Amino acid sequence: MAGRTLVQYALIALKGMAMGAADVVPGVSGGTIAFISGIYEELIESINGINGSLIQEWRQNGITSFWKKANGNFLLALFSGIAISVFTLARLISWLLENHPIMVWSFFFGLVLASVIYVGRAIKQWNFGAVFFLILGAGIAFIVTRLPVMSDSASMPYVFLSGALAVCAMILPGISGAFILVLLGSYKFLLDAVNQRDVQTLLVAAVGAVVGLLSFARLLKWMFANFRNITLALLTGFILGSLNKIWPWKEVREVKEIGDKIIAISEESVLPASFDGDPQLSWALILAIFGFALIFILEKTASKKEQK
Repeated sequence: MAGRTLVQYALIALKGMAMGAADVVPGVSGGTIAFISGIYEELIESINGINGSLIQEWRQNGITSFWKKANGNFLLALFSGIAISVFTLARLISWLLENHPIMVWSFFFGLVLASVIYVGRAIKQWNFGAVFFLILGAGIAFIVTRLPVMSDSASMPYVFLSGALAVCAMILPGISGAFILVLLGSYKFLLDAVNQRDVQTLLVAAVGAVVGLLSFARLLKWMFANFRNITLALLTGFILGSLNKIWPWKEVREVKEIGDKIIAISEESVLPASFDGDPQLSWALILAIFGFALIFILEKTASKKEQK
């Protein structure tokens, strides 16, 4: 968008970093961060603008006109921020999930719970259709979270498919791309690929992501343009139902050995073992409250900037 300064593009990059950090964690959506930070609609519009007409623009008016029409500065700043965040935080998130899972999940449970309220508030009219799709979304999501994790994650066609489906989820407010990767059984495989700089695997996933992004953004734009209220209700329900997946306390029912790793393929949400004198529980509650509050802090910050 014309007229932006370097400082404003730096801020967009920071928003991209926040989106990337969210997308690394299963159950948290970068799309929600984009929605809250006020760049969501521009992101969808910019993605939809990537089509054959850009090539014609390049041929007729040159690279400068092409870049401007594509909103290139915005996309470059945003996706650079996402990439920086993914590559710098992937190792840390992986370590935290292995060594302090309850702390991590508690923070993000609060974050996603607040997202239910935030996205739900965007529904302008509560009628039968909105309530129906809210319940439908919650029911579908809950069933999905109880599905066993797939393990066929190492083949390149499967990596391509995982990248395409995950990026579709990534740009939806409240639906986590990493969460989809967990269900597909590709999350740890791709996280390890990031940590080990496995270029071949990452390139295949990236191509799948580009294909999925360009295809799904058009459908998403159409849904919001024609059925915005129902779409938001469905998304709100999906977020609500998916909270089961990121509940911090789990009891593993079944595990499977894949290579040198043992992963849980079936687990149940349970209550904490003790509510008395457990410092881990105290910290979990503090982090959940902080995650919950953070969404509304971001919302207020974005609202103040829009008013200026």
